[in-house]
Amino acid sequence: MSLDHIKLSQTGKDQLVRLKRVTGIKHWNVLCRWALMFSLQDSSTPLVREIVADSNVTMDWKTFAGSEYGDIYLALIKARCLQDGEEPTDEAVSRTLTIHLHRGIGYLAGRQDLESVHDLVMTVAA
Repeated sequence: MSLDHIKLSQTGKDQLVRLKRVTGIKHWNVLCRWALMFSLQDSSTPLVREIVADSNVTMDWKTFAGSEYGDIYLALIKARCLQDGEEPTDEAVSRTLTIHLHRGIGYLAGRQDLESVHDLVMTVAA
């Protein structure tokens, strides 16, 4: 695992395809950022601890985080590692990102009331 390349599971990809269609957001990385933040705001530990990254969707860290906010996303992920009782090693940070990214995608994809970007904003802001 590495932050250099983030790879999604096939389930995560399928859920993102639906989210792209519903929200009109065209880019994986934008939806993935929303998903990560949605999961990180939940203080519970994700139940799934291992993700099989078996899809063809990959992105590098710079694409995922963007050039302006990469340090902020990284700091949030490291803080979550510490909150969950883990040292923020490269491996732990990568695993935390993957687990929270997939949980957030699952949460958003499971929302029946999500039909637009506005609904997405209201869901995450709530």
